[in-house]
Amino acid sequence: MSKIEATTESGRGSPVNRRDFLKRVAGASALALGSGGLCAALYDSLGPGPAEDTKALAGLGDFSKAGFAGERGKMAIVRGSDRAAMLERGLKAVGGLESFIGEGDRVLLKVNAAFATPASLGATTHPDLLAAMTRLCLRAGAAQVLVTDNPINDPDGCFGMSGLAEAANLSGAKLVIPRSDLFVPATLPGGRLIKNWPVLAGAFHGVTRVIAMAPVKDHHRAGASMILKNFYGLLGGQRNVFHQGINEIITELSLLVKPTLVVLDGTQSMMTNGPTGGSLSDLKPTHTLIVGTDPVAADAAGAELLERSPSDIPYIHMAEAAGAGLADYRRLNPVRIDLDA
Repeated sequence: MSKIEATTESGRGSPVNRRDFLKRVAGASALALGSGGLCAALYDSLGPGPAEDTKALAGLGDFSKAGFAGERGKMAIVRGSDRAAMLERGLKAVGGLESFIGEGDRVLLKVNAAFATPASLGATTHPDLLAAMTRLCLRAGAAQVLVTDNPINDPDGCFGMSGLAEAANLSGAKLVIPRSDLFVPATLPGGRLIKNWPVLAGAFHGVTRVIAMAPVKDHHRAGASMILKNFYGLLGGQRNVFHQGINEIITELSLLVKPTLVVLDGTQSMMTNGPTGGSLSDLKPTHTLIVGTDPVAADAAGAELLERSPSDIPYIHMAEAAGAGLADYRRLNPVRIDLDA
């Protein structure tokens, strides 16, 4: 019987029986709640014990246009250096943003704003990409575009230093700064780690579409920080307690919310000293933007920009086993575009 490694912070893991792991996470199929965002169907009683009088969210919702079981995902891999131009071509290649965003949609952009560093250091979502996506969503008919993350450092400082606050303001998006009243306890069906744990549910109120946007980065614990690791920013509380089970928590996060689209920015990839970096020498021009509907496939393709394979990053295959997407991204027959050719 195959094993799934639950890798710890030290890099050494204990094997988890695949059948047990799948049993543990299979219940998360209950997250297929449609695109209506938070609703009463998300609530799940915690059962007897100290929390018997409380309720916890079962997830943040399935905002994907088509479930992974019902339709093969779409992907475009665009080569170039102009983020806005790459984004437009990538979206066109997967069917056009209008096929995902329509009149009246409230779109949430989940960015990576973890650190109070300038955009040039590659530790956060690039403001040019945020601005371009916001304008395209509004052009497609979105009623509102929201931007959020729960950074490691002070949120105001992180959104300010990274340029994301200014980009949101100038492009017409509303920045949702995490506040204590926006966090709600969540218990993932079948999960082991996300049990009555605070998540940034308030940012999802009324949201009908979710787009995850992240840079390609090295990560000293997980091996890489891309789309799936970006969902770590939905957790509240003392989330550093999950570092010992980093691959398992990322896997559970892949089931907590299913995005409409993902945009993985490898225009510059952080090859070393991730996820914070701090020096331009940590970066390498890899001239690639990945646009698609499958976050697992996007991370698998992104791993190659870091000169690694998906097998070097345990959570990629763990998330695939849990049903969050495909690790063999080539099965999606990605459209490849070279804007510099």
